[in-house]
Amino acid sequence: MFLSYFSNQPYIAYDPAAPLEIDEHDHPARRRGDAVVLFSNRHFDAAAAAALYDTRLDEYRLVEEVGFDGIMTNEHHGTPSCMSPRTNIVAATIAAHTTRVRLLVLGNPLPLSDNPVLLSEEMAMIDLLSHGRLIAGMVRGGGPEQLLCDVNPAFNRERFEEAHDLILASWTRPGPFRWDGTHYHARVVNPWVLPLQKPHPPIFIPGITSEDTIRFAAVHGYPYVGLNTTMESTKQIWEVYDDAARAVGRSPGTEHRGYLMRVFVADREEDALRNAEEFMYLLGEVSVTKRPEWAAPTGYSSFAARRERMKKFSGYLTATVADQVASGTLVVGTPDSVIATIRRWLEETRVGTLVLHATEGRIPHADTRRCIELLGREVLPAVREIGHELGIRGPFDEVPSVSQ
Repeated sequence: MFLSYFSNQPYIAYDPAAPLEIDEHDHPARRRGDAVVLFSNRHFDAAAAAALYDTRLDEYRLVEEVGFDGIMTNEHHGTPSCMSPRTNIVAATIAAHTTRVRLLVLGNPLPLSDNPVLLSEEMAMIDLLSHGRLIAGMVRGGGPEQLLCDVNPAFNRERFEEAHDLILASWTRPGPFRWDGTHYHARVVNPWVLPLQKPHPPIFIPGITSEDTIRFAAVHGYPYVGLNTTMESTKQIWEVYDDAARAVGRSPGTEHRGYLMRVFVADREEDALRNAEEFMYLLGEVSVTKRPEWAAPTGYSSFAARRERMKKFSGYLTATVADQVASGTLVVGTPDSVIATIRRWLEETRVGTLVLHATEGRIPHADTRRCIELLGREVLPAVREIGHELGIRGPFDEVPSVSQ
């Protein structure tokens, strides 16, 4: 199995309860969705942010020390929920602070870029600087990103697929050559810096339940990482993936299945539950799911898909911490109870990649460090044993040899 760690790197130096000036450019952060897109950056404290970056790097170094296989990074814009507006910069910084973990970039939002060849060069640099540790995840980018980066959401999927093709060509096709596509045009494609991994770094695709994105990953043989989907939805993802893969002659397996799980571990159940409340931060002031025009701007997806997405979000958002713990979408407790819940997930979904989203909101740094220590010392070894027992193969596990 491939076991990775994830933090959204939230900016938590503002007070969501403080009385904030309200005008046409500024909104209070007290209601769901208010601290995103139009929440004024006048409330950003650069010194506090610099200290928060130091805190995250300290956690990442500990993550490698305790035995995780990878560290996931992401990218969001215009929201304090994520201090990573350039996932490649974060990945390169982590590469300089670590020596072993893979850099799971999930991922570069391709449609936001007007020059995918520059992205291909950035990722190639990271792969070289890390001596071949990059996983080059690619994403469409969330709805707010289309607004904040001034990109027409109607062309999102078309730009995603064409940018993907151009990046792969720049990595694998000797230059110089010309590219004349629908959305991208380049007189000369001839990047001098190319990845260390051949023919190119592994590519992962994350997402929720978009069948088009699931099929895209399956057709190309890329592992798909479900982002905290329910168990029922996760099983449906693999049905869609497996059917699409087999339709083009591929053999899907556990190595193609990934899942991002929100989890928090503490020495005492009550401490874990107290910190679990902070995972509601993503469903509160920094959630855009109350605003369909931001979560799925017109053109980003069909109206039917938007209605279905918002219906699913609505049920998710009304769930309490206790509801989410009961459903298994939030895994909280002591190492023993957490291991038991993860076993159930592995038995039901058989994922070969498990990304543990193990801190959020205003969870104290000391508590996050203790969570990481417990995960490394007790949870990860048990999960590896369970995966071996269940015959689950990860994306980087060797294929068992066939005896003659």
